[in-house]
Amino acid sequence: MTYKKTLDWMFSQLPVYQNKGKIAFNAKMDGIISLSNHLDNPHERFKSIHVAGTNGKGSSSHILASILQEAGYKVGLYTSPHLKDFRERIRINGKKIGKKRVIDFIDANKSFLENHKLSFFEMTVGMAFSYFAAKNVDIAIIEVGLGGRLDSTNIITPEVSLITNIGFDHTDMLGDTLAKIAVEKAGIIKEHVPVIISEFNVETAPVFIQIAKELNAEITFAEDMTYQEYKIGLLGSYQKKNIKGVLATLGKLVNFKIEEQHITQGLKKVVDNTSLMGRWQQLGDSPTIICDTAHNKEGLSIVLNQVLEQKYDQLHIVIGFVKDKDVSGILTMFPKNAIYYFCKPKISRGLDEKVLAEIFHQLNFEGEAYKSVNKAFKAAQKQAGSTDFIYVGGSNFVVSEVL
Repeated sequence: MTYKKTLDWMFSQLPVYQNKGKIAFNAKMDGIISLSNHLDNPHERFKSIHVAGTNGKGSSSHILASILQEAGYKVGLYTSPHLKDFRERIRINGKKIGKKRVIDFIDANKSFLENHKLSFFEMTVGMAFSYFAAKNVDIAIIEVGLGGRLDSTNIITPEVSLITNIGFDHTDMLGDTLAKIAVEKAGIIKEHVPVIISEFNVETAPVFIQIAKELNAEITFAEDMTYQEYKIGLLGSYQKKNIKGVLATLGKLVNFKIEEQHITQGLKKVVDNTSLMGRWQQLGDSPTIICDTAHNKEGLSIVLNQVLEQKYDQLHIVIGFVKDKDVSGILTMFPKNAIYYFCKPKISRGLDEKVLAEIFHQLNFEGEAYKSVNKAFKAAQKQAGSTDFIYVGGSNFVVSEVL
């Protein structure tokens, strides 16, 4: 198969969570265990750091990879979802997995994947782990896809586990309280493996402490620790919270030599080293254009507060969501003095732009609905003056289309 046909097969074979939502969620580990056995358990042939959380796990994973690269290590990085190219999910020292590798993996294992009805995410995890083992990485940073306890990545036994932030997201699958969600995230804690919690929360801390105690896992709350100030090559102010979790995680790594210069350079060169996109990413000047993939209440609250701290004459917001998002529950965070451009991301889960506009209009927000993300974005660019500010967000998929 060609690369395009290979991807088409992967995406169409079974529902993909990012397109289909809850019906694609496979709350069991049987599939990935069988695939891993079939592949001769590649996850046992490289060291790893496991990263879970509601917000910040993607940025933290990229920061970890960047610092370890600066220290001279060969670093695998597995993240999801991708924004432009499927191969963004699987990298070594910032370089995407080759197209031929993707094709060859599917060709070699297609009958097994079909016979066992494996999900898109399971086959992608198997591909990543197989690739990292074959390339003899020194360490791999593995980002959880969804939750933690039953996530396909959770077959690894890492050197350190990192849980970044707990918020309300995917509540239909992970639970409707922070404590319940914390149980799912805490599923990545392994016996005798140190675990770092980036942010302290009175509702979730007891859950993490109890589970860590049961597993004899040393637990550290990074928020309580003091570090010097570092400059980082990512513009979002929220990265300060992620840095503490990253530094605490690196502090628990055994037999890895990481010096101050590696941390300094790794933080500065996150984007150069890992090609991270979509985190307070600036797309233009005059007007200033920023996109960010924050898509839940906690993430959007931080990003929108940073938007309001910017200097501009008029704020323009290009916004779209997925159908399962509780838009009404987050409306109060959005500024009334902005001009809105409502759009639907080009996936089956996308919330209709007219429905979205009506929800906002009921609370007297100003704006129009557009049939596509690009039409909304172009309209904002056309209407904005050189001293205005355009924010693009609400969903990974909105940002993906703009990029």
